Amino acid sequence: MFLHTTSVVFESRSNTGEQSGTGLKMTAKRYHTAESRSNADGFSLLFAHCIGSHKEQWEPIIEQVFRVQHAKGKTRRVHEAWAFDWQNHGDAAVLNRAALAESWQMGVTADVWADAIAAFVRSPRMLGKRMVAIGHSAGAAAMINSLQDIQLRAPPYACIVLLEPTIATPELFYQHMAPSVPANVAATLSRRARWPSREAAYEWLRWRTPWRTWDPRVLRLFTLHGLEATSDGGVALKCDVRQEARAFPDVAPHFAAAEALARVARAVPVHLVWATRSHLMPRALQDALAARGAASITRVESGHMIVQEQPERAAVAICAALDGVGIDLGGRARSRM
Repeated sequence: MFLHTTSVVFESRSNTGEQSGTGLKMTAKRYHTAESRSNADGFSLLFAHCIGSHKEQWEPIIEQVFRVQHAKGKTRRVHEAWAFDWQNHGDAAVLNRAALAESWQMGVTADVWADAIAAFVRSPRMLGKRMVAIGHSAGAAAMINSLQDIQLRAPPYACIVLLEPTIATPELFYQHMAPSVPANVAATLSRRARWPSREAAYEWLRWRTPWRTWDPRVLRLFTLHGLEATSDGGVALKCDVRQEARAFPDVAPHFAAAEALARVARAVPVHLVWATRSHLMPRALQDALAARGAASITRVESGHMIVQEQPERAAVAICAALDGVGIDLGGRARSRM
């Protein structure tokens, strides 16, 4: 199945800085097929990645979800998919480089990203769409927080799928997750950031942790879209490791998402997808989130990086969530923002 893609740069008042000239742009990519474009009753899927990733790493999942759902009725098919870059990741990191260096040296919080996603959801282009929010790790917190200022009497999402969401109350975070933060920061800051070529980067990464456990397609996408050409003929990471490292101790958005989850789950079905070998989210945290009103719980044989390690299994879980969405096309299933 051939997917058409369109790259979009999105800017809104919601993600601009306090001083003139410090606004950040969010880059996005739209995916559709020749047939899906005319199916207005299908789903519009929105994808938010994890720390250190970029929007294109969702592509194997997006392709499979399009393919699987295509065999079903019109209301179960995918109309379009949108994948977003966090403003200091991927193409957005390149586009925002000057602003990041000038006014965002301490990093871009997941709440700033959530504001941009919320503005996108409220934009005229998404009016009447049957949107489904899908987030991985920190991207899951961004998706939940995109609803913070939206009235849930008429929620914009038909359902929400959270893969390994790093969402926790302060008590559980400091008990289970906080001890790993310094190591994550140190590993990120010491990470190699340059290679002589994309192929050299692929060969170097595929034998090392964590990339050696990734699906080869996802790793190829990382070398194609997570790296940029340098003036000396080599390639380098688009996302500055200092910006990436500052995301790990930025825990307030994850606390806010935990507090909001029960309220959101009463209005929108929230599906949780957990990894069986997660080093970040132990069972106690998983159970605590599930108790806040999960519509379903799926466990996937994978590490925390489900999107990178097991894209096919992740796609199966997403398709199951789509199949469970009610078909009230005149009511809550459509965005009326």
